[in-house]
Amino acid sequence: MATSLQVWSKILKEAFHKSLPFAKFLCYLHVTNTYLFTTALVYGPSMLPTFDITGDFVLAERMSVRFGKVRKGDVVLVRSPINPRKIVTKRVTGMEGDSITYVVDPKNSDRQETLVVPKGHIWIEGDNKYNSTDSRKFGPVPYGLLQGKIFWKVWPPEAFGSVSTRTDYGNSVL
Repeated sequence: MATSLQVWSKILKEAFHKSLPFAKFLCYLHVTNTYLFTTALVYGPSMLPTFDITGDFVLAERMSVRFGKVRKGDVVLVRSPINPRKIVTKRVTGMEGDSITYVVDPKNSDRQETLVVPKGHIWIEGDNKYNSTDSRKFGPVPYGLLQGKIFWKVWPPEAFGSVSTRTDYGNSVL
C-alpha cells in the first residue's frame, strides 16, 4: 500500500510540474488580452474603405481606453448599445462637449440635426455613412462601452500595416 501511495504521489508531482508552465501561459494570455492588447475580426460594410467587407484581422490596444487617451479620428472597438453581445468597429467623430452636426438619414434625405455630446460619452460613426448603424441611430455612446483602439491590420497580408487616424472631421457635416 505504501508503494501505491508513493507511485500516486510521484505521478501527481510530475503532473503538477508539467502543467504549471501551461497554467502560467494561460494566465499571461488572459492578462494580455484583458488589459493590454486584443485581436478582432472586423467585417461588414460600415467601415468601408478602411476595412474590407469580407473581413480584416486587426490588433487593438486597451491602454488608451483605460487612460482616457482615445481621440477624435481613432478607430475603436465598442460594445454595441443595441446588442451588448456584439462588439462593433467605428470611428470616433466626437468627444464629450463637442457640437456634432450630422445628416440623420443620408440615404433618403438631407435633414440635419445638431447636438452636444454629453459628459462621459463619445460620438461614433462608420466610415461608410450610407451603410452604418452608429451614433446617428443610437445616440452618444458611454465611454465605458469602449473596448479598445485599433492600431494595426494583420490580415490580409496586402493590408498589413497601421490603421490611420482621420482628422478631417472638425465640425463639418458628416
